[in-house]
Amino acid sequence: MSVIQLNPPVPLMTPKGEALAHFVIDYGPEFDLLWVCFQDETGECWTWSNPDVRGPKNTTMHRPNISPFPAAAAPAKPMRQV
Repeated sequence: MSVIQLNPPVPLMTPKGEALAHFVIDYGPEFDLLWVCFQDETGECWTWSNPDVRGPKNTTMHRPNISPFPAAAAPAKPMRQV
């Protein structure tokens, strides 16, 4: 396992909105990278795996659009009590 501090922090889009990634955790070849991010809007610290983050819009790098995140799964219906 290795932890890499990003200097400067990397802007990312997450399911909770825009964030700055400050660290990357790498558990090895069988795992996704984990991005340790502080959300811009709330300041909350969240850790996101690779499929959960996107690079933000960047016209200079010819990335005008961000692919959407999959819709959240509908919550399971509670079981009816008898």
